[in-house]
Amino acid sequence: MDASTRPTQPLLDGHGRVIDYLRVSVTDRCDLRCTYCLPQAFKGFEEPAHWLGHGEMARLVGLFVALGVGHVRLTGGEPLTRRGLADFARSLTALPGLRDLSVSTNGTRLARLAPELRAAGVQRLNISLDSLDADCMSRITGRDCLPEVLRGIAAARQAGFAPIKLNMVVQTGVNDHEVEAMVDFARQHDLVLRLIEPMPVGDTGRAAAGCDLSALIESLAAHLGLLPQVLGQGAGPARYWRDPRSGMSLGVITPMSQHFCDSCNRVRLGVDGTLYLCLGQDDQVPLGRLLRQGASDGELRQAILAGLAAKPARHEFRERREKIVRFMAQTGG
Repeated sequence: MDASTRPTQPLLDGHGRVIDYLRVSVTDRCDLRCTYCLPQAFKGFEEPAHWLGHGEMARLVGLFVALGVGHVRLTGGEPLTRRGLADFARSLTALPGLRDLSVSTNGTRLARLAPELRAAGVQRLNISLDSLDADCMSRITGRDCLPEVLRGIAAARQAGFAPIKLNMVVQTGVNDHEVEAMVDFARQHDLVLRLIEPMPVGDTGRAAAGCDLSALIESLAAHLGLLPQVLGQGAGPARYWRDPRSGMSLGVITPMSQHFCDSCNRVRLGVDGTLYLCLGQDDQVPLGRLLRQGASDGELRQAILAGLAAKPARHEFRERREKIVRFMAQTGG
């Protein structure tokens, strides 16, 4: 990016936090029904007529990047179910000032699309993998998908993505006994593993069996001889440890047992262009509606800045578990 076009000041919210990360939901649809995310019979998806087109979404993303956002992640639902995703990614990589474009995926369609995404300029992937046991994976996701996900991981490695992060939502009595097996899998395949506490977002999130990863990681680090590690680009809210023997990185994301709100650097765009200011609060800005009503770039920019000024200080997942009724896929993960 040319120095003359780079913002002279960082983009700040009302609490002085630098906002440099935007998560963009390209769809709220998903081909899985993970127990902590979407109910099996859920049908309350956004009408396709309300989805922003790729050009409309790229316009909003461009405004954020011009304001100082350097990292954009494409999410869903399952983003690989949205047609034209690679072309959309290519349009974003052309934005001056965008330093990092990544995708979060459940991996079921990755075997076919990994080379196309890589060619479009996507730099990094996060892949959901909650179990290495086919039956357990089926119970969590709602269908037999483990072979597809494993093929997707292999295809992503072949396409040259690095690092590839595995996201494992750990639930007590469901898959917590598999953590060490997942560590071994990550070691063998040169992957970064991130363990995530389920969040009380929607009825499904509240019903998930929580797991205190702050306690688990301390015992796991001592048992495996892991050392604290600081990662660079894309580290996000995870705290990391490193296996000195293999070099494998293990991260934990602990929104419940040890929240990271003081250092929150992100906001989310829903598929209809709604700007969600906090995953655990209802504060939002209808950017998509404003755009379709004919708002100028200047008016949209002012709406973004006003929203960021009102970004909540923190979520209330522990204090008000019942607060967020929308499901995780509706916000963009």
